[in-house]
Amino acid sequence: DDDVELCKLVSRYLGAEGYSVDTVQTSTLGIERTLAGGYDLVVLDVMLPDIDGFEVLRRIRATLSTPVLMLTARGDDLDRILGLEIGADDYLSKPFNTRELSARVRAILRRVSRTQGNGITGDVASIRIGDLELNAGSRTVRCKGEVLNLTTVEFDLLQRLLRSAGAVVGREELTKDVLGRQFSPYDRSIDTHVWSLRKKVGNSDDGIERIKGIRGVGYQYALADPGSNS
Repeated sequence: DDDVELCKLVSRYLGAEGYSVDTVQTSTLGIERTLAGGYDLVVLDVMLPDIDGFEVLRRIRATLSTPVLMLTARGDDLDRILGLEIGADDYLSKPFNTRELSARVRAILRRVSRTQGNGITGDVASIRIGDLELNAGSRTVRCKGEVLNLTTVEFDLLQRLLRSAGAVVGREELTKDVLGRQFSPYDRSIDTHVWSLRKKVGNSDDGIERIKGIRGVGYQYALADPGSNS
């Protein structure tokens, strides 16, 4: 973030919670340090003076899967959707409460730790519904034989929906299971992740949405009609 005072504030607050924090004010240096490795999480501002945060995220994602929490001052849904599509794990609008930032950081790190330590390997972790197959061991998803390029959150979200295929999973449950935090009525994060995931998995061959939204409740991975061949 190019806001020096904000960097100092965040560094002091997260440092007091036991995190080791490095701060930089330019995109170029941020990319260089991130790609050098050794970081568990990156907090990245969208509005940067030299290279915007979206391009920084693209360059990071071309090499690393390090979790990225994006900060945006505009609070624009399009900004959040773009960031999540490129590969951000979560976003937080400015101005933000430092406790909220800390909670988001903890949630991301818990989720990453859980994913890395789940002990699932091989075909035991496979879930196949129609022409879509997810393998938790290799963390890959194939649709019609093609590998989908999903973010870590999108993969976890799809896996959660597939495990309850045919049933509706509430927003509160998805937020807790996938994002690792409590649901807030004004938090649209899970909806944005679902929107991006829907674009990538597309519809089934019969034109039916794979992931359906149930108004006021949550989302459902749709099963084929009993009479279909899929």
